[in-house]
Amino acid sequence: MRGATHAKWAALATAVALAATACGGGDSGGGSGADGIVSSSWGDPQNPLEPANTNEVQGGKVLSMIFRGLKQYDPKTGEAKDMLAEKIETTDSTTFAITVKDGWTFSNGEKVTAKSFVDAWNYGAHLKNNQKNAYFFGQIEGYDKVHPDKGEPTAATLSGLKITGERTFTVKLTQKFSTWPVTLGYAAFAPLPKAFFDDRSGWLAKPVGNGPYTVDSYTKGSQMALKRWDGYPGDDKAQNGGVTLKVYTDNNTAYTDLIAGNLDLVDDVPAAQLKNVKADLGDRYINVPAGIIQTLAFPFYDPNWNKPGQEKLRQGLSRAIDRDQITRTIFQQTRTPAVDWTSPVLGADGGYKNVCGDLCAYDAAEAKKLVAEGGGIPGGTLRITYNADTGSHKEWVDAVCNSINRALGNDRACVGNPVGTFADYRGQVTTQKLNGPFRAGWQMDYPLIQNFLQPLYYTNASSNDGKYTDPEFDKLVNQANAETDTAKAVGLFQKAEEVLRDDMGAIPLWYQNGSAGYSERLSNVALNPFSVPVYDRIKVD
Repeated sequence: MRGATHAKWAALATAVALAATACGGGDSGGGSGADGIVSSSWGDPQNPLEPANTNEVQGGKVLSMIFRGLKQYDPKTGEAKDMLAEKIETTDSTTFAITVKDGWTFSNGEKVTAKSFVDAWNYGAHLKNNQKNAYFFGQIEGYDKVHPDKGEPTAATLSGLKITGERTFTVKLTQKFSTWPVTLGYAAFAPLPKAFFDDRSGWLAKPVGNGPYTVDSYTKGSQMALKRWDGYPGDDKAQNGGVTLKVYTDNNTAYTDLIAGNLDLVDDVPAAQLKNVKADLGDRYINVPAGIIQTLAFPFYDPNWNKPGQEKLRQGLSRAIDRDQITRTIFQQTRTPAVDWTSPVLGADGGYKNVCGDLCAYDAAEAKKLVAEGGGIPGGTLRITYNADTGSHKEWVDAVCNSINRALGNDRACVGNPVGTFADYRGQVTTQKLNGPFRAGWQMDYPLIQNFLQPLYYTNASSNDGKYTDPEFDKLVNQANAETDTAKAVGLFQKAEEVLRDDMGAIPLWYQNGSAGYSERLSNVALNPFSVPVYDRIKVD
């Protein structure tokens, strides 16, 4: 799956279809130039800011400012470049020898050493610590002992982690994973200071990291103030005095504050404002591709949806969806019709390719024919389940159903099936309670084609909510992971995608763009391939 020592994966990213943020206003903060403070919209993190326990966008924004890991993803291309890693070496793509750069410290003065990483990873992996990102350590030998599927842990630490010197350690994986180092820019792999383990509750109240910013204060429901750390040893020093993240519960309110001059940056332009944003902001509106794809998933655990020949049914449904019209009318061109199961931000070298072909192109006659050949819709009506509380999902689900109904010549062929809250919806998804297709999406964790395929479609993978399985797909993914040549690995992943296409294991809908708007006070504003603002490069005029 990931990280060859010298692999260069072109333009990768992950955008975040940022859900809602906050409510509040206030002035933009004083100061100017390099000492000016940027005020930006935000939402309270779901969990305390432990790197291995943060897997949502709002907390991730903070981690991106206060931590640096072994790798850092280039803010323009997404390429995984060495940050704290002096070198990562392997001869077999299974055991990796890592050397940490000298001269790095945490903002409290503690040195960043090999132990800083090993202790953090052992903490993140252990079952008793209940970290949401624990599965990212699942490739390391001994994970089954510290985080068993059932029962209590039988080990305190990962046997695959060995400290060999103050700045050196080795990592042994359970299988070949040539591009594993590429994953190490993800926040779950960040180092932790001794202060975290000495006084975890104190650390959580005011996290200490090793990035270009430090947490100055945080009032839940109001704002978090981050200040530039002048002692930061990296090359990517903050170009402003700090960032104040203001909590909003409605991104329309945040947008209104931006236009009124009470906020500097909104990184989730609300759909209701898309018709006005160019007139309001001109060149200060950003709309760029991001590493996010939206799909329709199927409940393969339901016998009604897992019969021989039903791949024709799924292919027909895909052909009944007019992606071009929906992305134009519903999303105002902030979405792009999908032609594969990855993202354009990967680029051709990284694996983006029109794998889906005609099966993702609207054709009413062909759709009707394929649906009939596939045995028809189970029960006669397609019910697309979605959460009704955020994301304006009703509009696009209704549009998808209208397209399917029109193509099939049946006004009741497809209907939306709303679930009140995201929590209830995810509860039904993760406990396999659905009896029809459901909305799904994926934001890249790290810049590899593998991340769009294996977690979602490999047998029993962590995010395979529909329980799709195909032995040929699994075989090709395993071969790709073991391949040390980047181009060959990409080719094998694309062959796995072809298997997924022929099964239509999920219907690709569209890719999501990152969007942002900013005030006249700011310059050098950009979104990275994950659709998160590159805060440290923003300048205050």
